[in-house]
Amino acid sequence: MQKLSRFFQFLFGTVLGALPRDLLRELILPSGHPKLLRRRRADMIISRVRMVAALFAVLTPLWIVIDIAVFAWPVTVLLVVGRIATTIAFAMLALSYRKSVRINDAYRALAVMFGIPTVFFIYSHPMLSHFDMTGPAAAISAGYAFLPFVMVAGLAVFPLTAVESVLFALPVLGAEGLVALMRLDILSWSSHLGAFWLLFLIATVAALAGMSQLSFMMSLVRQATHDGLTGCFSRNSGEEMLDIQFHIAARSGAPLSVVFLDLDNFKQVNDRFGHDAGDRVLQGAAESLRANLRSGDMLLRWGGEEFVIVLPDANGATAATAVARLQSVGLGLRPDGGRVTASIGVAERIADGAGDWQQLVEIADERMYRAKMAGKDRCVGCAGDGGAAQ
Repeated sequence: MQKLSRFFQFLFGTVLGALPRDLLRELILPSGHPKLLRRRRADMIISRVRMVAALFAVLTPLWIVIDIAVFAWPVTVLLVVGRIATTIAFAMLALSYRKSVRINDAYRALAVMFGIPTVFFIYSHPMLSHFDMTGPAAAISAGYAFLPFVMVAGLAVFPLTAVESVLFALPVLGAEGLVALMRLDILSWSSHLGAFWLLFLIATVAALAGMSQLSFMMSLVRQATHDGLTGCFSRNSGEEMLDIQFHIAARSGAPLSVVFLDLDNFKQVNDRFGHDAGDRVLQGAAESLRANLRSGDMLLRWGGEEFVIVLPDANGATAATAVARLQSVGLGLRPDGGRVTASIGVAERIADGAGDWQQLVEIADERMYRAKMAGKDRCVGCAGDGGAAQ
């Protein structure tokens, strides 16, 4: 099993470029995607769904002119009815679907977008096959058989994982199989299998194209949301995550703690040993902090030597335990061999009555300043100090 896993990692790494090995899993399954990536991806998918739906809402009725010109009654009437219904469905999708950053909304939009032409294909293609046609009518009728190929090729427009591409391609492949069963009296199994095999190949290429888009998007999101020196979330992305976490906590009534941490005497490191040494101190502190946080906690570089730690579902006691653990492990060493210490302020949403994330951070920042004024290398606001500082 491990050999098979390594083979797929090598395969996707070769096809999709030099992506870190730990991120290859995110190209296959969406479950490990960070919240910010899910929000960006959902927004892009829904925007593209609306764009494609609007395009087909315009192109679909234009084809009615060709249907009227080449087909005879009653085929023309049946096709016109189907195209009008399809046009209305595409127009409703383009105009009524709201912008959203929720990935489940994006999934629903994609399902509707692929469902509309799938239903039209199941409706129109078998119907046309039961009429004897010659000349231009026969050629246009045969063209309806290519609709599934256009649909699966459309997967390449969206940044999807491998599993998502498979799930959205399956209904199209199923529709092709259903139509094949309905037309066995007209075409042989070999003809249907050839079409099905070609459809599968196009779906595979489209899925790889979608994964390539996702890989590029993951790299861009990571570059835009992470600090290049320390690897922590940047302040801009951190503010967005704080806003998300605060609203989640407020809706569910859950606690949310923020730890504001400022390295002590950091300016002396830069002045005595240079900025390269200061950068190494920052990197070491960030690595130590990351290594001793829970998997759901978030570490932000707020600016300079300041860090903010977001602790979802953590009350004052939990935050105090986390801070004590960080203090016991330490934040690395200075260039002269001394310990890197920090002044720390802690605030909790419920205990401190914060109305928004900005106020929560301000409370933690003010307590950090009090810790600095009280002699540094200490924490203000921990449960060990009698609960939230006043």
